[in-house]
Amino acid sequence: MGGKLRPLTAEFIGTFGLVFIGAGSIVVNEASGALGLLGVALAHAMVLSVMVTALMRISGAHFNPAVTFGLWLANKIEAKDAGLYVLTQLVAAVVAALLVKTLLPSVAGEITGYGVPRIASNVSLIQAIVLEAILTFFLVSAVFGTAVSPEAPSGIGGFGIGLVLLFDILVGGPLTGAAMNPARAFGPAAIANDWIGQGAFWIGPLLGGAVAALVWGKVLLPKDE
Repeated sequence: MGGKLRPLTAEFIGTFGLVFIGAGSIVVNEASGALGLLGVALAHAMVLSVMVTALMRISGAHFNPAVTFGLWLANKIEAKDAGLYVLTQLVAAVVAALLVKTLLPSVAGEITGYGVPRIASNVSLIQAIVLEAILTFFLVSAVFGTAVSPEAPSGIGGFGIGLVLLFDILVGGPLTGAAMNPARAFGPAAIANDWIGQGAFWIGPLLGGAVAALVWGKVLLPKDE
């Protein structure tokens, strides 16, 4: 287990940062109205960008069960390690959401479910699943293209992956919450006991991650000589 401590700690810190800052930005925006959709999107994008840049060489900087699932399907991580990553991500998300509840404005926290993503009333469950799958496809594709591929430009993984959250949330935020990450949805849901639409935030991202793994693994990644 000692050899797993560094990558699992990195996964905990990165996922914690993403959920605390991401969910926290939603609570703060509800309390003050100061951020708006763009501000919430930028908060998610910037924290992911910094966490990926800081921790990529330690754990691969997944911070997301859908990313871990996609990399496992592409044979980039062993099944046992993938399971430990996902468990760590979920625990980190719950701890982060608990601290959002404890530290940030309580009324705004209750109204927003401590940052839980919510599906708009005019979006069906099937539409939400497909939207989350598409948004997550872009995210996992960015991971493959900027961090996994040997053809990736040097040093831009964090920027490229973080930027996906910015444009995905600008488009999908008002429709599904643009979770793209089962842990990001699970942590606040567990603390708020708000499980409405939770299936969409698992099925959609895992499906999007699987399609990205298939496309990159079979077509886009360079083949060994």
